[in-house]
Amino acid sequence: AHIGSYRWALVVSILLAGISVALTLYIPKRVGDAIDCIVGAHAVDFAALSPILLSIAWAMLGNAAALWAQNALNNRITCHIVRDIRNEAFRKLEILPLSYLDIHPAGETVSRIITDTDTFAEGLLMGFTQFFTGIATILGTIGFMLAIHPGITLVVLLITPLSLFVAAFIARHTHDMFRLQTETRGEQTALIDEMIGEQKTVQAFGHEDEAQEAFDEVNERLRACSLRAIFFSSITNPSTRFVNNVVYAGVALTGALAVISGSSILGSAALTVGGLSCLLSYANQYTKPFNEISGVITELQNALACAARVFELIEETPEIPDAPDAKTLAGADGSVSLEHVYFSYVPEKKLIEDFNLEVAPGQRIAIVGPTGCGKTTMINLLMRFYDVTAGTVRVQGTDIRDIRRESLRASWGMVLQETWLRSGTIRDNITMGKPDATDEEVIAAAKASHADSFIRRLPDGYQTVIGEDGGGLSQGQKQLLCITRVMLCLPPMLILDEATSSIDTRTEIQIQRAFAKMMEGRTSFIVAHRLSTIREADVILVMRDGHVIETGNHDTLLEKKGFYAQLYESQFAK
Repeated sequence: AHIGSYRWALVVSILLAGISVALTLYIPKRVGDAIDCIVGAHAVDFAALSPILLSIAWAMLGNAAALWAQNALNNRITCHIVRDIRNEAFRKLEILPLSYLDIHPAGETVSRIITDTDTFAEGLLMGFTQFFTGIATILGTIGFMLAIHPGITLVVLLITPLSLFVAAFIARHTHDMFRLQTETRGEQTALIDEMIGEQKTVQAFGHEDEAQEAFDEVNERLRACSLRAIFFSSITNPSTRFVNNVVYAGVALTGALAVISGSSILGSAALTVGGLSCLLSYANQYTKPFNEISGVITELQNALACAARVFELIEETPEIPDAPDAKTLAGADGSVSLEHVYFSYVPEKKLIEDFNLEVAPGQRIAIVGPTGCGKTTMINLLMRFYDVTAGTVRVQGTDIRDIRRESLRASWGMVLQETWLRSGTIRDNITMGKPDATDEEVIAAAKASHADSFIRRLPDGYQTVIGEDGGGLSQGQKQLLCITRVMLCLPPMLILDEATSSIDTRTEIQIQRAFAKMMEGRTSFIVAHRLSTIREADVILVMRDGHVIETGNHDTLLEKKGFYAQLYESQFAK
């Protein structure tokens, strides 16, 4: 499909290959004629020799021009195909369900899109450049040799298939080795990506030696499988060259006998010295493509192994698309309901079972409980990062599966414990959800989140460029920027998942006041471990093992002296 988009360019490339081969094969014929002009006469016939030499010169120039145009076109086709494949892979990456990204290491996925695509491009370019030319050369030389001496041509045709059998035998045994090599390379990339991202943790826990051992083990496996793949692929060329040398020797021997004897051999006419020169040249050119094609086949084994991994990603099942009649959620009133919701990440491990919740517009819902009880999972279901296994999640009375994802997520403002900032200016990161915001709106949002003061102390203020994931900013400053991003959009519903976990106590108090103002009239879901941050919530859901075991406000739950009271007292016990 990808190559089909450039079929006309491919046709032109094949035509150029044919022109190049025809001119290449025309030259030995004219050289043979020139030799006969010299050898077959008592004196050199310069009058007859001059046009022959001139035609050789023009053929060489035409061949060079055709080769240049073919290589330029092949490079263009290859680069465009690789661009299209990368675009398709990245587009698929953006519509894959989060479940895919959760179980596949990021480094391994990056390796597929970058490294494997590059390797595939190299094999594709070699195929375009050498395969078509090689086939045309083989067919062309057979035609020229048949015209000169059919008997010797028959000898050549009987011997050369051996080189193809040798190449095919080796290629079959190297494909699995190249696939193992690409898989191990992806595993190594994932490990490196993991170690770079968590280097502070590695050093903090003195895990350097273990990390080095893990890398050495993967690196050694990559060395071993790469060595096997390269070794077996490298014996293709010497093997085919041996067969080709046998062909050349056979042509030289039978041709020399025909010239010396001056009679026909193998039922063909006698040869001249010029004819023998042509045959030897054609025999050399005839066998050369077999070496190139065998090299192409070997390289293609590696390219196809890499391509399989890339297309495996491209062919992954995307997340369920929005229904054709899906509604656009505009001006949501904030009412949310969960009816008999069941969900689990792994079918055999139950998590949320028969969960029910009714949230009125403007209510503040706090979700608390021990680690792994399903708090963040609830957020994933509300945002439709995952679909429920059974049951229904409704916003404004409509099943969220009947709402366009983009409009659903635009109705939520989300601040997570883990911050994410991209390379760009401070302003670019704040306006991510509202690109058309004015400077006054950006500054007002930053003041509301108490980020304005530290932003103004940066070298270029709001135009300060930060690197990937915030660069040199502290964790608290990065969190403030994420909060500012939501402050700027002010959507009708909010999700705060440990939003103040990285901020000092004094700033947290100020942020809580800003949040209180921001949450006025907006439905809010607050996930928190520090129970001091949720005292003002209208409803507190206490979760354990995917079930809501207690419901009420702060004072009511303390009076019950149940699980919430135990959690609260464990944090504030004297």
